[in-house]
Amino acid sequence: MPTVLVIDDNPAVATALETLFSLHDIEAVSAGDPDEGLAMLQSHAIDLVVQDMNFHADTTSGDEGVALFHAIRERHPDLPVILLTAWTHLESAVELVRAGAADYLGKPWDDQKLLATVNNLLELSETRRELARHRRSEKRRRDALAEYDLRGIVYADAASERAISLACQVARSDLPILITGPNGAGKEKYAQIVHANSLVKDGPFVALNCGAIPGELIEAELFGADAGAYTGASRAREGKFEAADGGTLFLDEIGTLPPAGQVKLLRVLETGRFERLGSNRERSVKVRVVSATNADLAAMIRDGQFREDLYYRLNAIEVKVPALAERGDDILPLARHFLPDGRSLSADAERALLAHAWPGNVRELRNTLQRGALLARGETVAAADLGLPPPPAAASSNSGASGDEPDRAAIEAALERNDGVMAQTASDLGLSRQALYRRLERLGIKRD
Repeated sequence: MPTVLVIDDNPAVATALETLFSLHDIEAVSAGDPDEGLAMLQSHAIDLVVQDMNFHADTTSGDEGVALFHAIRERHPDLPVILLTAWTHLESAVELVRAGAADYLGKPWDDQKLLATVNNLLELSETRRELARHRRSEKRRRDALAEYDLRGIVYADAASERAISLACQVARSDLPILITGPNGAGKEKYAQIVHANSLVKDGPFVALNCGAIPGELIEAELFGADAGAYTGASRAREGKFEAADGGTLFLDEIGTLPPAGQVKLLRVLETGRFERLGSNRERSVKVRVVSATNADLAAMIRDGQFREDLYYRLNAIEVKVPALAERGDDILPLARHFLPDGRSLSADAERALLAHAWPGNVRELRNTLQRGALLARGETVAAADLGLPPPPAAASSNSGASGDEPDRAAIEAALERNDGVMAQTASDLGLSRQALYRRLERLGIKRD
């Protein structure tokens, strides 16, 4: 809920404004003089100030209010301030507006006009904070691009930024890394980022999808095989560990590795030594192992399907790649990236992309854009070209039925997805901003 600070020496004025604002889902606190008001600005999170211009019964010049306004502007240059006075002078109003005052209203004030002004300023203030967060995020991305090799990854969402930052941070260690996340979310791209910023970046990057290899051949793929080791092995072959010596081995879908392969993988992780199938000669390699899975390995351990000791060997550090639905700000940048040169998205196509749940994640988005570009009749891809199902109807923000209300998990996910921006979160959930504030308060969810 937004908070307004009322600075006025008349308790009746403060009470009236506090009551007015509280009836419209706006919290109000008050201070009786400039010094108290400035102190409250230091100790409280204030979104807007409504201040008087005179603070003593025998003063009508407005000088006290002018001095207070300039003190607020010096300490909090982006904080919107509305001026209230019984002694309105056009020249003073113009000068203070030029100096940055948001508005200038006379006493007695018009409730509806004051509320409209306050709500507009709160929305504008939230937009400014969003833009400031966006600029800070852009700066962090630029800094990351300058410091790390991100392998051309396209992202704009804060959730992606956190995951990429962690991948870069741990890349220079030699500990095994487990990358988790749903299918199609881009886990191999994160493995490439780890390798590109590691101490073995000049060595090979070798990838193996464990789920794409038949169980009886996975050991030969990993460790190699001598001629005659199995039916059809007419000559010796090198395994992925040998191919990745001095570099990084990326093992995707590690949860599909059969028990015998798990035992041998654990041994090579512990000793750096292994034997090819059909051979008694030990070989030694130095390989950075990065693995990935979309499976719940902890549940597989409980079910006896995955070795617990191998899990802890692989999971020295975990990097979680969020689903595309959890990083909504990535959708349009990725969509534009997947379009052929010269193609663009129509406004209705962008809305359709943002409304879709993306169960297939980035892979589904890429396929959707490739199909849309193929079906589009001109240079602009329209919503109809994408072939996406219509989005479900949003729940009415005025509905009193509890079944139509988003629950705590949905609200917290939307807050995370929209980086805490109230206006975007409310729109995402199909609520008015006031309705969202009421739910936050009722559920005890603190606003960041």
